[in-house]
Amino acid sequence: MKSAFIHLASRHTSLVIKNDGRMPEVMYWGKRLPDETDLAPLGMTLSRPIPGGRIDSDTALSLCPELATGLFTSPGLEGSRNGSCWAPSFMVVDAEITPQSVTFTCRDKIAELSLVIDITLDEESDVCQSRLRLHNDGQTEYQLQRLSQTLPVKAQARELMYFHGRWTHEFQTKRMNLEQGAFTQENRRGRTSHERFPAIVAGQTGFSETHGELYGFHLGWSGSHRIHAEVMSDGRRFVQAGELLMPGEMTIMPGESYETPVLYSCYSPDGLNGMSQRFHRYVRQNIVHFDHQAKPRPVHLNTWEGIYFDHDPDYILQMAETAADLGVERFIIDDGWFRGRNHDRAGLGDWFLDQSKYPQGLQAIVECVKQQGMEFGLWFEPEMVNPDSDLYRSHPDWVLKTEGYEQVTVRNQYVLNLQKPEVFDYLYGCMNSLLSEYDIRYIKWDMNRELVQGTHDQHAANHGHVKAFYRLIDQLRKAHPQLEIETCSGGGGRIDYQVLSRTHRFWASDCNDPIERQSIQKGASYFFPLEVTGAHIGAGHCHTTGRTHSDGFRGMTALFGHMGVELDPVKATEQEKATMKKYISLHKSLRTLLHTGEHFRCDTDHQDTQAWGVISCDKKQAVVMFTQIALAEYALAAPLIIPGLDDGLNYRVTLLENSSGDLYMKQLPLWMEEPTIVNGALLAQAGLMMPAIQPESAILIKLEAV
Repeated sequence: MKSAFIHLASRHTSLVIKNDGRMPEVMYWGKRLPDETDLAPLGMTLSRPIPGGRIDSDTALSLCPELATGLFTSPGLEGSRNGSCWAPSFMVVDAEITPQSVTFTCRDKIAELSLVIDITLDEESDVCQSRLRLHNDGQTEYQLQRLSQTLPVKAQARELMYFHGRWTHEFQTKRMNLEQGAFTQENRRGRTSHERFPAIVAGQTGFSETHGELYGFHLGWSGSHRIHAEVMSDGRRFVQAGELLMPGEMTIMPGESYETPVLYSCYSPDGLNGMSQRFHRYVRQNIVHFDHQAKPRPVHLNTWEGIYFDHDPDYILQMAETAADLGVERFIIDDGWFRGRNHDRAGLGDWFLDQSKYPQGLQAIVECVKQQGMEFGLWFEPEMVNPDSDLYRSHPDWVLKTEGYEQVTVRNQYVLNLQKPEVFDYLYGCMNSLLSEYDIRYIKWDMNRELVQGTHDQHAANHGHVKAFYRLIDQLRKAHPQLEIETCSGGGGRIDYQVLSRTHRFWASDCNDPIERQSIQKGASYFFPLEVTGAHIGAGHCHTTGRTHSDGFRGMTALFGHMGVELDPVKATEQEKATMKKYISLHKSLRTLLHTGEHFRCDTDHQDTQAWGVISCDKKQAVVMFTQIALAEYALAAPLIIPGLDDGLNYRVTLLENSSGDLYMKQLPLWMEEPTIVNGALLAQAGLMMPAIQPESAILIKLEAV
């Protein structure tokens, strides 16, 4: 049997797709094959036998698995025309091929549907981007239930790592073996969610930060999603991802189409670090674009945990001046500046400056901030409205709700229906007016609740809300190209590649507790580079957990991200100010390395320890943080294996910071007493002995090639 094979190749990866006229099927996804490889023998070497007691023909696990072929698994497409055409079978009618991409056009003439499959393998990062588009060729409407992308993984991918969490506890990871059956994760909250970040990793049993073959997947969508991993009864394995549509939400009218979110995926032969570095490279080159030399990522001060709703312009001026003395470069006024907003039960929707709090307007504060060499930023939560607001009293029909039912409040607020033109125009007008009146260079864009029973034009409206949100943010950025935007949703509730393509930073969590931040920031780092991850020094007594931590531990944890401060600098003690100034200065000295280098995580051998770092692209400098989360398991620590160094270089190893008490050990490892020169191979294989430090503390290490 003759078959055509399409070979997409990047720097380190090959993706081989079978194209024999039926639905395309991935035959190989792994290490790059030599350019001269003859793929024709794959038709023989990878031809599947047909087991007894089953369908009499081979069933392909295609890019959109079809029930019509007798593949009794999770199909890629589910829908019907009022009950008919529910199991379509597509044939490829066209394939447009380049060295890095292929676009298949498939049709089912009986069901009167066209399916377009786009796949691109990014040459530099090895990340695969794929999406599907379903077009209704018929004369009647088609009710779509689900359209998901499907990619196979190797038979040895028997372990999954997935993400879970909640408010103030985002990006937690969990592992499970997948030997039989399936794992399905569904998010129905209408936003990306704190609880179920849309990503999964499938790999060899026991894959680690530095070892093992694995595949990483992330769905770039800011709404509800479904991720499914399955091992079929014949042993084939796959991962499937797509938007989760509510009942009746997506009807494709004649001549119209539905397009899936982009699924980002990659193969890594060298563990989670290899996966992360591929995703980070892709994000830097294709999703966000920062010129770190022209403008380093500015250090923030956000007023929220400093003053909450207690806004006094004279006091805020003091905060701005004190922040500048500490080295802050961007000053953001958070919630509480607009009309009627004295607590979280009123005011949302009335996006007009509260004249009782700011009788002279914002101009004096904006000018003061600029004179101090800082940018000015402002908080908004445009999609929300409080029942106690002038907007709601005037337009209760602007709420995203289902008529006849009582809409539940979440955090004392409703969601506005952005799909109504008058609502969209009102919000754009309010925000555009303020952005035009004042020199506001930054918006912290919040969304503090989920979508519940939201209906527009008598249909579920989660999909439409996300699209309207994208349009609003796009229109504002077009009108104000200098504007930078932070995506925040009660912290980490709306973080994904699609929203990041429109913004410049995300707020990883409302929790500034460094213990929690150690796991939150680690989890986020699997898919996001440090320069887009907001990481702040909070108050010594954490507002969300009630725990107290040392200034040093808070400062070091905030170093590894887009750094900021989240407290009242005026009320800080002189010692706290000195500490903040010290760590802000340290961050600035490391900022280029942190925000342009390759991030890595270390495999540590003792419980309740973790370590991560960044190495420059030329391998000549690195910085590593080792953390003791809880009381040490043993009296002595283990050597820390530092990956990613150049075996041919010698490095000067220097202790930069130690937040642990000096009395915890009688004698520290000798390298901590004076700088030591060590070969990169020794550090990567024998390691660097760590001290047994106090719980909830860290040390910071610098490595420089000599």
